[in-house]
Amino acid sequence: MAAERGVPGLEAQKRQVEGDGPGQPGRERPLRAGEKWYLLENHWYQQWKAYVESGDQNASSYPGRINNAELFEDLESYRLKDRLVEYEEYILVPEEVWDSLVSWYGIEHEQPPIERKVVDLPSMPKVEVYLVELYLCQHSDMDNPVVASFSRLDIIDNVLKEVRRLFAIPPEEETRLWVKNADGSCERLRNLQMTVLDACLSSGQMVIMESRSKDGTWPSSRPHIMKNSVEDEELYQGQPGVCGLTNLGNTCFMNSALQCLSNVPSLTEYFLKNCYLEELNFTNPLGMKGEIAEAYADLIKQQWSGHHRSIVPRMFKTKVGHFASQFLGYQQHDSQELLSFLLDGLHEDLNRVKKKEYIELKDAAGRPDEEVAEEAWRNHKRRNDSIIVDIFHGLFKSTLVCPECGKVSVTFDPFCYLSIPLPVSKERVMEIFFMYMDPSKKPEQHRLIVPKAGKVLDLCRTLSKHTGVPSERMMVADVFSHRFYKIYQMEESLSCILDRDDIFIYEVSVSTQEDPATADAVVLPVYLRECTRGREYSDTYYGVMLFGQPLLVSVPREQLSWDALYQLLLHRLSRYVTRPDSEEEEEEEDQSEEEDLYSKRPNGLSEGEEEEEEEEEEEETTTTAEGSTSQEPGSETEENPSDVSVGEEGAGVEGRQSSSPSPHRPAQSPRAPSSSPSPPTANQPKRKCRLPRRRKMLFTLQAVNSNGTTDRMAGQDEGSAVSFNSQPYVAIDWDSEMKKRYYNEVEAEGYVRHDCMGYMLKKNPVRLQECIELFTTMETLEEENPWYCPTCKKHQLATKKLDLWSLPETLIIHLKRFSYTKFSREKLDTLVEFPIRDLDFSDFIIKPRKETDHTVYKYDLIAVSNHYGGLRDGHYTTFARNKDSGTWFYFDDSNVSVVSKAQIESKAAYVLFYQRQDKVRHPAPPPAATSTAGAREQEDFEASCGALPSQTTSRDFMDVD
Repeated sequence: MAAERGVPGLEAQKRQVEGDGPGQPGRERPLRAGEKWYLLENHWYQQWKAYVESGDQNASSYPGRINNAELFEDLESYRLKDRLVEYEEYILVPEEVWDSLVSWYGIEHEQPPIERKVVDLPSMPKVEVYLVELYLCQHSDMDNPVVASFSRLDIIDNVLKEVRRLFAIPPEEETRLWVKNADGSCERLRNLQMTVLDACLSSGQMVIMESRSKDGTWPSSRPHIMKNSVEDEELYQGQPGVCGLTNLGNTCFMNSALQCLSNVPSLTEYFLKNCYLEELNFTNPLGMKGEIAEAYADLIKQQWSGHHRSIVPRMFKTKVGHFASQFLGYQQHDSQELLSFLLDGLHEDLNRVKKKEYIELKDAAGRPDEEVAEEAWRNHKRRNDSIIVDIFHGLFKSTLVCPECGKVSVTFDPFCYLSIPLPVSKERVMEIFFMYMDPSKKPEQHRLIVPKAGKVLDLCRTLSKHTGVPSERMMVADVFSHRFYKIYQMEESLSCILDRDDIFIYEVSVSTQEDPATADAVVLPVYLRECTRGREYSDTYYGVMLFGQPLLVSVPREQLSWDALYQLLLHRLSRYVTRPDSEEEEEEEDQSEEEDLYSKRPNGLSEGEEEEEEEEEEEETTTTAEGSTSQEPGSETEENPSDVSVGEEGAGVEGRQSSSPSPHRPAQSPRAPSSSPSPPTANQPKRKCRLPRRRKMLFTLQAVNSNGTTDRMAGQDEGSAVSFNSQPYVAIDWDSEMKKRYYNEVEAEGYVRHDCMGYMLKKNPVRLQECIELFTTMETLEEENPWYCPTCKKHQLATKKLDLWSLPETLIIHLKRFSYTKFSREKLDTLVEFPIRDLDFSDFIIKPRKETDHTVYKYDLIAVSNHYGGLRDGHYTTFARNKDSGTWFYFDDSNVSVVSKAQIESKAAYVLFYQRQDKVRHPAPPPAATSTAGAREQEDFEASCGALPSQTTSRDFMDVD
């Protein structure tokens, strides 16, 4: 019967749906963004599954038509039930599986398929089972909304088409959409190609369609529409322009730039008077279809309405991110970079030149500067003519001279802002500790002045002048957490050493210029560890913990034995390690007579275990040539019959052995810090006895790796020689009790401050004029940026000089605080002294001037963008002078406060805005508010929608800058 209808066999159906066969991915295949998937009622699916697994097409388990009735709240609206659970109430199948099932079994009459799309979320693609439900209404009738569902991948244009369909809007009627936010404010949905997800539309929001009136106005701009919002609008009346901007998350850089531009009087008045409406350029391929200019205009009108304490620049942020992907998201950025983008975007959106003509640039060819400059400015205006050019663009002269043929190239180039350098010191201060080989000398702390582009060798040479120790007998190390984080080579750059690193420089007897393989001595890194008795498990009975400062010890090659190394280190630690006197040793031996030598030992071996150890050691001793072995210092205890006088005077740097060592000392492996003492030989009876007196061991030695942990792979051969598999590292292991009695921690941590620690590298403040002089200083081009000489026909490292020819009405000065070179990256916190009034450029302008032009070279400060912090993080704020009242305000995101002029100058100053004095106006009463449709569009529309007053907006985003 099924075969007659063209339905494949049950096994074939199962393969197509479940994806059991090759090339048949079925419902288990991965999700792909944008594709369609369908909801299938789980009970029907399970019945179908049992049916196909039965193998009988005539079985009673035939599922019948697809029935999703259990997934709907009712069979009229076919609205999906809330909180449906996948695999319990429904499963998801791709479009091809759904189409196959419908063709084989059909679907219940009038039941709509439950189609859903795959959304590409940041974590993974996901089928959006529940769509975004929006309340759609007309502006003229907002009391009767209609609910409609949309996919998050649907664009706003689809929403607009659905609204027009629902309300039967004629095709010729122009419409636009607004969305009403939770706080009652309304925002335009300008970008119809943005998805519902990107537009941040969520279920329950109201989308309002507004139809343009026949007279060409929008209903929201009519005064009579503002029914109940007049009283709300009058609740707050503040100073126009004194309005904060909410931080949306790392957007303080944007807020700072906007506040600076907002307080440029001529630009703000240009937008408030709607002059921009006549100059919007929608066809400029370099522009942004006027959207940046419209978004900025909306922002300015809200800031200067006087009805907001702060506003949320969310739509402006979205618009900027749409046209400049580098500002997408909520990463930290540079206020000057945003300012540069915004000025360029406003210029292109408001460019009065609708079609740019091609202009061939001409060389100066010896012509007078005035002629060449006028021609350059005229050509610039033929292609670039906007309010931004009128206010912010100036002209500088660029002179290039070829070092080979002497060719001089003179050009005049426009600029929108001046990026002036700050004097950068070529030196840096480094604080280090110097460790002498002489153990009686405490470490010295030094503050050294070294070249930023120097090498580690330069650091050592500078230190050598303070200490008298040759630089080739120094080793530099970064110490972190009681271990060597890195040991530097002399040719390494100092830029890899950070100011926060703890740098220790050690005096060594080996010259760093010698080949380590042939040098007379070996430099051993030595760590200090404290061994604490812990729980007995496995074969480990001690926990070790690093402490103190590590050492770099020079050991002569002929003395590379554990006994010699022990005595050498004992001498090296003599300043803060107390040696036991004879009375203490006598007391120790008396105590040893009273105890059973074969009871439980400190090394954790029981009596029986030690007997086995005795036999093994006896065998090893028998097979070892006489005099060829020496006892490891780390394993010696009072019971050890060998007599090594490690406490004698003079047994230090040379590492001399005691005068009467035992000729037969069993060798011990130094692998475990708690090595067992040497057991008695077989000839020694099991009884209490008195052993020959010897100096007791204060610590043991252990071969370790660079982290200070036991290097179990580096097992030493039995005998006196110290051998290592790789770079030698040795640990001095202290028993807790021994450390407490003989190790003076206070003395060990002591150090002296060298006289040079009193030196401070002074960062004297610099005047803004000095930075401008540095900007106009002649320089040689870098190799990465050569100039092509038309005479030599090749690239040359020419000399370049910039001079100021003409300055704009509003001058933006960018202080280059962020320094990036091949040697270092840093933020310069130099204090730049800049005047609030009367910044005189008459000494920097090279354009010939008339005697009556003296006022056009003096500027007054109107705004400052500040940056607090370092390279990786920071916070931006703004000082700005209100154009109407003349009062200075401090803008910190949504917070605004009055400040005095004395507070403006600081190390945080980053971008300065100066206005020419002939354009500065004295404070005047605020102009009467205009009632034009364009200027009041946003406020009037929100009022007509019953929006809450904007001053109630709270700072709902944490400032994470």
